[in-house]
Amino acid sequence: MAAAGIFVTGTGTEVGKTVVAATIAHTLAGEGQRVHVFKPAVTGLDEGVETDHALLRGASGSDQSDDQIAPYRYGPPASPHLAAALAGEGIDPECLRQAARTAAEDADVLICEGVGGLLVPLSPTYLVRDLAADLGYPLVVVASPGLGTINHTLLTIESARNAGLHIATAVLNPWPEEPSEIELSNRDTIATLADIPVHTLPSIDLAAPQTWPFLRI
Repeated sequence: MAAAGIFVTGTGTEVGKTVVAATIAHTLAGEGQRVHVFKPAVTGLDEGVETDHALLRGASGSDQSDDQIAPYRYGPPASPHLAAALAGEGIDPECLRQAARTAAEDADVLICEGVGGLLVPLSPTYLVRDLAADLGYPLVVVASPGLGTINHTLLTIESARNAGLHIATAVLNPWPEEPSEIELSNRDTIATLADIPVHTLPSIDLAAPQTWPFLRI
């Protein structure tokens, strides 16, 4: 039986997709499920910060290798198709699909994290949205809670639904301790207009997973 799965995407870069994906993985692992993780490509390794795939592995308790989690990894902080071109290679969609299927083996659930937003190209003719559609997992859309997020989130959801993808939920991140009227309205408006549940995730200490809240999707 194939593993269940969740595909975490975002309204763009720097909205906390990895944080949300890690929190979901940590929640499921804490409930006794065997969790594997997958990210089609990682860029920005030259920046010298903790890598997305390392954070996902630690959160899930997985013993997967770097290659099993993220088959394509590049130094420059660029779109995957450009980072690959700068390295003199290309990203093969079939390689990604096979790597995701392999990552799901011997797992109860696979947490996939996309790169940037849905329309980011993994190759010149293959988008993150195409990979999400090929895998067929329900989507979690990560968005910022502040001004402008209604438009960004609804556009992402519309793009996903146009490709036949199911939206499980949106997560507003990081959710402030004392949300403003705008942030509260954004949460409720997205839930109403998109007809989906909207979760919130406060700022978390990445170095202290024992303090992370549960995020059940």
